[in-house]
This record gives sequence, C-alpha cells and structure tokens, in this order.
Amino acid sequence: MRKAGRVVAEMLAVTSAAARPGVTTAQLDQLARDVIEKRGARSNFLGYHGFPAVICTSPNNVIVHGIPGEYTLKEGDIISLDCGAIVEGYHGDAAVTVPVGDIPPLTEKLLRVTEESLAAGIGQLHEGNRLHDVGYAVQTVAEGAGFAVVRGYVGHGIGTRMHEEPSVYNYWPGYPGPRLRTGMCFAVEPMVNVGAAETMVLDDGWTVVTADGSLSAHFEHTIAVTDDGPEVLTVAA
Repeated sequence: MRKAGRVVAEMLAVTSAAARPGVTTAQLDQLARDVIEKRGARSNFLGYHGFPAVICTSPNNVIVHGIPGEYTLKEGDIISLDCGAIVEGYHGDAAVTVPVGDIPPLTEKLLRVTEESLAAGIGQLHEGNRLHDVGYAVQTVAEGAGFAVVRGYVGHGIGTRMHEEPSVYNYWPGYPGPRLRTGMCFAVEPMVNVGAAETMVLDDGWTVVTADGSLSAHFEHTIAVTDDGPEVLTVAA
C-alpha cells in the first residue's frame, strides 16, 4: 500500500502543478495516465462501475466524481483532483483541491479549513480510539469555521479493494463506531461546502454538485493505523 500510495502522490503532484488557466481536465487525466504507466501501476478508477477516466476532476461547485473532458480551467477556479492506483493488488486513494491562479479570501479559507479538517481526522487514527472520532474531529473543524460538511458521501476502508467496510463519516453519526486496531487502513476524505450540505447528481450519473451552487473542497489521504500512530501512505517517498 505504501507503493500504491507513492504512485498516487506522484499523480497528485503532477496534475496539481499542471492545473493552470487554459488546461483541460482531459489533459490532467492524460498526465495521470502517464504516471500510472511509467510506474507500472494500474488504475482503480478506470472502469470502476463504468467510470471512464483514471482521475476525478471536480471544479468549483462539483464536490466529487467529476469526469475529465473538455472543461477548460480558468483563473479563479478551484479543482479537486482525486487519484487512485493499484500496485501488487493493493490500493491507494487520495485527493487535493487546488487553486487555479488567484482566488478570493473566502475560497482560500475553504481550502485551508478543509485540509485542516482532514488533518484533525487523521490525528484520531490511533489504536484504541473509535472510528467515528475521525468524523467528530472533521466536523468540529469545518463547521467551527462556518462551513457545511457533506453528509451523503463518506470515506472508507481500503486495502485489496478500493472501497471496503467500514464507512468513515466526516461527521458524528451518533454512535462511536468500531475500535481501531493496528493494521487497519482507511481513506479519510472530508468534503466541505461554503453553502449548505445538500448535494445533487448530474445527468451523467457521476458528477456530484452542491445543490445551492456554492463552492466545495475535497481533501483525502490513505492512512494506516500503526503502533506509532497514523501513517499517511499517499505521500511522496
């Protein structure tokens, strides 16, 4: 999983650096494909329930699952880049939301707070804690800053499959969840909106947008629970 995570980290680094005005989301997908091929990995997104690309590209009010295509990035956009890879049968999955050029202060705050909420959630992944401590931490940071946490989409276990049980909520669901043990691996991925938490799915059956048209940010890492605390696997070596 560390190997898969490093491929994902490289995909995110390459696509993030290329997210500039005038670049299409299809071009970003091609860059990610090049990384997968170069590293001898496989895509866990391509073909997943029919998904047609190796990354999800979700600009502005798109929360998750945006399909790469003709959309051309412009100054002031933000875009979530969600990448995954398989190495030797094990999966990695991570996402970042990056600015395209200059963005307003409120948008900068959205990105910063969402990333901080992810860090707060990761900080709960210690043996003996309860899984839903993660969601409580994410919710506390995001809602404390005046933003809304998406309820309809959550994180997940990950290992020999991209999506495994249990679900990792980004909010407190009302019960503590399973106790964490060393060796467990999770994808924690807060999705945070400037406006309300409600979502809609577009006619393509994939693209999830904010119901009120407000901006949304999405950050994600794959993390292992270890004897020494949480280890983020989707980072560069």
